[in-house]
Amino acid sequence: MNPDESKPEAKPADPKPEAVTTKPDPKALELTHDTKAPESKAQVKPEVKPETKAEPKSDYKPKRDFRNKIIFTLAVLGILAGLVAAYFFGIKRQAQPPVFKPVSSPYDSAIYANGIIESDQPSGANINIYPEVSGPITQVLVSEGQQVAAGTLLFKIDDSLPKANAELAEANLKAAQDQYDKRRTAYDLDPKSISKDVLDTAEDGVNQATAALKAANVLLQKYSLKAAVDGVVLAVNATVGSYVSSQGAYDSYTEGFDPLIIMGAPQDFMDVRCYVDEILISRLPSHWHITAQMSITGTDIKVPLEFVRVQPYVSPKIELSNQRQEKVDLRVLPVIFRFEKKDAPVYLGQLVDVYIGQK
Repeated sequence: MNPDESKPEAKPADPKPEAVTTKPDPKALELTHDTKAPESKAQVKPEVKPETKAEPKSDYKPKRDFRNKIIFTLAVLGILAGLVAAYFFGIKRQAQPPVFKPVSSPYDSAIYANGIIESDQPSGANINIYPEVSGPITQVLVSEGQQVAAGTLLFKIDDSLPKANAELAEANLKAAQDQYDKRRTAYDLDPKSISKDVLDTAEDGVNQATAALKAANVLLQKYSLKAAVDGVVLAVNATVGSYVSSQGAYDSYTEGFDPLIIMGAPQDFMDVRCYVDEILISRLPSHWHITAQMSITGTDIKVPLEFVRVQPYVSPKIELSNQRQEKVDLRVLPVIFRFEKKDAPVYLGQLVDVYIGQK
């Protein structure tokens, strides 16, 4: 049985007859060459064309690699720049020392208040001078900082009209006086030549003309403004040609009216008006134990102060400029101190820091 089973396994070797060598037919070879030649050409051309198309790809690849390198380099530079900037901005710089030593309290327990320097007045502050009449200014006879005495002429307003009225009143007085003198002479010569009533009427006319001349002269003097007390001219807010009225001189910057001249007392002594917050009023020492020290802003100069008085009226705080539009929601109590100027570098209207303590 085994030999029979081996015979079917040898059957696949049957194709051996195909390996028999036979002479090829020349005509058949020619036909095969003719038919296969186009196929070979068609196969060669596609092989060449892809080679020619692949040449641009070989040029594009270096450009692409170069672009990627540039982007990578820029990214690295950006990261380095960010790190450097973070380092420099992260450095803690030391604060600059102050130009001058900050103000400090000289007392263990004190009240701080803003102060403004004023002239030394028994009451009130500076002297604001307003005219009682209106008209253009013709002369300004003083300058800022000038020491003046009481009665010094400060400025003149155009007085052509009141001067004419005074001259008219003077002429009326002369006419009334002449009329009275004539009637008085006639009455003295002959009392019957003129009645007593006519003489009294002429005398009344003289009295009326005298009163009219006096009123005209008083009005004329209003056009020449004089200093009421001795003092210093602090500010002149008008010039020759400016029109003024009883409200003062108009200021185009503040759109309000200012006094023509601001005067202060002689500057041997000065006052400091302090504004104490209403919350701190209860901590204010009594008048017999109050003391204070002033510090001039921007310097290390400290000046002891002498208590003068308390203005017993709590009012809305004004930002030290007397302008109503700068009013804030705060009420303060003014406290006035006094000091001797000597060589202290201070001026009227200057702001200072004040500490109020207890003796």
